[in-house]
Amino acid sequence: MHDDRSITEHRLRRVLKERIKPAVHTRPVPLTVERWEAPGEPVPVAEALAAPYGPCAAGDAWGPAWGTTWFKVTGAVPADWAGRTVEAVLDLGFDRMMPGFQCEGLVHRGDGSEVKGLNPYNDWVRVADRAAGGERVEWYVEAASNPVLVDHAPTYEGDRLTASGQPLYRLARMDLTVFEPEVWELVQDLEVLYDLMTQLDGGDARRYEILRAVDSALDEVDLTDVPGTAAAARARLAGVLAAPANASAHRISAVGHAHIDSAWLWPLRETVRKVSRTASNVVALMDQHPEFVFAMSQAQQLDWIKTHRPGLFERVKKKVADGQFVPVGGMWVESDTNMVGGEAMARQFLYGKKFFLEEFGIDTKNVWLPDSFGYTAAMPQIVKLSGSTWFLTQKISWSQVNKFPHHTFWWEGIDGSRVFTHFPPVDTYNSDLGGAQLAHAARNYQEKGRGSRSLAPFGWGDGGGGPTREHLARARRQRDLEGSPRVEVERPDAFFEKARAEYGDAPVWAGELYLELHRGTYTSQAKTKQGNRHSESLLREAELWAATAAVRVPGFGYPYEDLERLWKTVLLHQFHDILPGSSIAWVHREARETYARVREELRGLTLAAQTALAGRGEEELVFNCAPHARRGIPAGGAGRPRTGGEPVTVEERHGGGHVLANGRLLVEIDGRGLLVSAYDLEEGREALAPGAAANLLQIHPDFPNMWDAWDIDSFYRNRVTDLVDLDALEVTESGPEAATVTVTRSFGSSTVTQSVTLRSGAKTVDLVTDVDWQETEKFLKAAFPLDVKAERTASETQFGHVYRATHTNTSWEAAKFEICAHRWIHAEEPGWGVALLNESTYGHDVTRDVRPDGGQTTTVRLSLLRAPRYPDPETDQGRHTLRFSLAPGANLGDAVREGHALNLPERVLTGGGPVDPLVAVDEDAVVVEAVKLAEDRSGDVIVRLYESRGGRATASLTPGFPVSAAVESDLLERPLAGTAVRPASPSGTIPLTLRPFQIVTVRLHRR
Repeated sequence: MHDDRSITEHRLRRVLKERIKPAVHTRPVPLTVERWEAPGEPVPVAEALAAPYGPCAAGDAWGPAWGTTWFKVTGAVPADWAGRTVEAVLDLGFDRMMPGFQCEGLVHRGDGSEVKGLNPYNDWVRVADRAAGGERVEWYVEAASNPVLVDHAPTYEGDRLTASGQPLYRLARMDLTVFEPEVWELVQDLEVLYDLMTQLDGGDARRYEILRAVDSALDEVDLTDVPGTAAAARARLAGVLAAPANASAHRISAVGHAHIDSAWLWPLRETVRKVSRTASNVVALMDQHPEFVFAMSQAQQLDWIKTHRPGLFERVKKKVADGQFVPVGGMWVESDTNMVGGEAMARQFLYGKKFFLEEFGIDTKNVWLPDSFGYTAAMPQIVKLSGSTWFLTQKISWSQVNKFPHHTFWWEGIDGSRVFTHFPPVDTYNSDLGGAQLAHAARNYQEKGRGSRSLAPFGWGDGGGGPTREHLARARRQRDLEGSPRVEVERPDAFFEKARAEYGDAPVWAGELYLELHRGTYTSQAKTKQGNRHSESLLREAELWAATAAVRVPGFGYPYEDLERLWKTVLLHQFHDILPGSSIAWVHREARETYARVREELRGLTLAAQTALAGRGEEELVFNCAPHARRGIPAGGAGRPRTGGEPVTVEERHGGGHVLANGRLLVEIDGRGLLVSAYDLEEGREALAPGAAANLLQIHPDFPNMWDAWDIDSFYRNRVTDLVDLDALEVTESGPEAATVTVTRSFGSSTVTQSVTLRSGAKTVDLVTDVDWQETEKFLKAAFPLDVKAERTASETQFGHVYRATHTNTSWEAAKFEICAHRWIHAEEPGWGVALLNESTYGHDVTRDVRPDGGQTTTVRLSLLRAPRYPDPETDQGRHTLRFSLAPGANLGDAVREGHALNLPERVLTGGGPVDPLVAVDEDAVVVEAVKLAEDRSGDVIVRLYESRGGRATASLTPGFPVSAAVESDLLERPLAGTAVRPASPSGTIPLTLRPFQIVTVRLHRR
C-alpha cells in the first residue's frame, strides 16, 4: 500500500482550519457596540454601568497600555433562530497564540453580576441553549488593554508611568451567532484523533486505522454545508474513538487549573481582575459539566475575589461545597521558597490554611507550588507541621543540566522529615490535554514498572482563563482510548491517595530541590529583597514586644488585626515573581513604596509596645530582640548594656593603609582600601589567604542567554574586573568603642563608598557598602578569599542550614555555581572557620583553589547587584546600602548568633528600669524564632523555636509569667497529634529535647 499519510494529514489540517472550525458559529449578526474609557485606574462596576457610552464598531482601535475600556453590547436574537443554540462571539482583538499575556475581558450583566471572562481561547458567551427568538442581549465588557511583554526585549511599557498612550488593540468582532453543536463535536473528534495519530509510531497499525477513519470522515464533509454533514462525518470516526486503551496504558489524573502569577508582567491590581475573570469562567463551566474539577491555590487570590467580587465568591463557595472547586496549596501565595525566612514560611501556611478553614471548612493537605524557582531543604518539615501530607511542583523539569531522576518520590528535609512528592511528567502546569503532551507524559514518566500514574494540571494560565470546554472534550475522549494514556478528571487528593497506595516505597531524595536555572533571582531587584528581609525582622520585633506588653502591662492591647494585615502584605510580596525580582517595573516600584509603609507602621507598633514596657524614667534601656544575649542583655529583654572589651586602636600601616585592633581581631587595610588581613588574635589564625585581598568588589558582564532578570549563566565568570582604583581612603571614626576606615571608588558611571568598622569586644569586621549603581547588564560581587580548606560550606536556610560541596566533581555540584544563603554562609576546616554575614543579600558563590604553597583558598563571594534590562529596564538603578560582616574564627553557633545580631539591631529608649524576657531558653543552640499571642485571641502565648546547629539539644523553656499548661502545637497553633500536654512544673520550666533542626511550637496557656 502506498504511504499517503502526509497527504491525509495535510488535508485534515486545512479542512479543519478553513472549513470546519469556521462553521462552529454560523449566521453571524453584528451586535450594537458602544464604549467608555475609564479614566486612569479601574473603576467599580457600578460606576462603569452608569457611565456615558459613545459609538463604537468592529475595526476600531482601543486600549492604551494598562487602560480599561468598557464596551456596552446590545442586540436581539432573530426570530427565525427559535430552537437553535445561540452564542455571542466577542473578540476584543485577540492574538490566538498568547492567552494570558494580552488584552482580557470580563462580561457583566446589567445588574453588575459576572457572566464569564473573555480570552483568546474563550471568546464566546452562551445566550440560549434553545432560543425562543427575540431574546434581548445586554452585556457590559470590562476590557483590560494589558501590553504584550513576553518577547524578552527591554521596554518601558511595564509601568503605567512610562508606558505609551497609543491604542494597542483593534476590536475584531462582536456578533450573535448560531452555535452548531455537532460541528463543534466533530472538531473535538478530529483534533484528538489527529494528535493521537501523529504521536504513534509510523509502523503502528493503530495509526493507520485512525488515518483511514479520518480520511473517510473528511469524505463525508460537504464543504458547502458543514453543519448538515457533520453528524455523518462523526459516524465514520465512532469506531476508532470507541477502541479501549491498552491494559498497561499510563494513567493521568487531569486536574483543572489556571496558574495565575500574583504579579509578573502585570501589576498586583491586574491580578485582582485576572482571578475574577478566571473564577467566573470556571464556575460557569462547572454549571454545564458536573464532572469538571478545578484546583485553585493561593488564599490571597481567593481573598481578592471575596473582597472585590462578593457575588462571585458565593458562587465559588457553593462549588467548593459541591466538591468541584478545590482549594489547594495551603499557602497565602505560591511564594518563593529560597529566600523567604523561616517564620515567614510558617506564616504562609498559617494564614493560607486559616483562610481555607474559615471560608470553606477545608483543611488542605497539599502543597501546590508548580512554578517557584527551586525548593528549600527545610520545606518537608514545614509542610508536615502545617498538617499537609504531599507536595507538587513541575519547575524542576526546567533544569538545564541534570534531569531529575524521579517523578514520584519521598522528599526528605534537613531534619529528616519526609513528604510524598510528585513532579508531573507532562512537564507543564498549563496542559492542553493534547495528544502530544499526554504522549510526552507517558514516555517521560520515570517510575515505569513500579508506578503507573501521574497528574496533569490543565487549563490556560497567567490570566488565560483556565480550562475550557475543549479541554473537557479531550479528557472525555481520552478516558479510555487505544494508543492514549487513560485520562480521568479528578481531585488532586484522589491522585495522591492512589499514587501513594501504588508506590508507597518510592525512592527518597534528601536535601534541597535546586533549580539549575533562574539563579539570578537571588540578586535581582535588591531593594525588594532588602524590603522583605527588613520586614521579616521588624515583624519579629513588633510581635515580641507587643506580646510582652500585652502580658505584662495592664490595658495594653495586642494589635492582632494590624499584625495580620501586615504579615499578609509581606507574604504577598514573597510571591515567586516579586521577591525574586522577575516582575515588571510597576510591581517593584509599588513594592518599594509598600515596604516603606510597612516599615513605618511596624516601627510605630514596636515603639508603642517598648514605651509601655519601659515605663516612666530617664534610664537608658537597650532592647534586645535577638534570640541570644548580647552586651549582658538577655534575649527578648531590655536593660543597661554591659561595657567592656579592649579599646579599639588605629595605626598607620607600613606601605600604606591602616591597622585596626581590639584585642580579639587585628584587621589590616592596605593602600588600595582592601582587606589584606583579618587575624584571629585569640586563636592565632589568619582568615584571609596569603597574598589575597578581601572585600574586593568585582564586576562581570551579565548577559544571559535568556530570561534576563532570572538567569545568570556560568560564562559570566570568564571576564572579571577587580575594582581597585581609589578615589579616597581615610579614617572617619577613631575612638575606644569603634574605628572606621572609609574607602571611595568610581567605576563606569557608578560610585561606591565602603566603610570598614571594628568595634570594641567584637569578633566581626562590619562592612557597609553604599553604591550609586548606574551600570547596565553588569554583575557586582564582593569577594572574600579565605585561608580555609573547606570541603563544603554551610548556608543558612529556614530553621537551620544546608551543606553544599565546594568541589565540582559531578555535574550536579558544577550546576550549583550560584547558591542561596540567608543571614550567613560558613566555611570551616576541623577546629576553625569563618562566617560571612549579611543583612539583605541572598546570592553567593563559592570556589576553591590550591595555592603554590599547598594551601587551599576557599573564596566566598556575595552577589550584591545586577542590572538586567528585562522585564524592568531600570533594574536596581540608583542608590543602595548593603551591610555585611566578616567573622574570623566563627563556628556554626557564632554564625547563627552574629547573623541574628546583624539583622536585629538594638533599640534604645529611656524608661524606668529593665524589662525581663517573656520567655527564656537556657541553650544557645535552641533559637527562639517567634514569640506572639495566639491567633484565636485567647491570650495564650505562642513560642516557636528550633535547633540551629544540626545536632541534638536539650533545653528548658522558662516562661516569665504564670502558665497552667504547655502544649506542643502545629504551625496553625493546634495541638500536635501524639504529643503530651505538659503541665507547668513548680519551677515554671518546660523541658525540651530536640533532634537536629527540629522546629517546636509551644502554646503556653496563661493562668
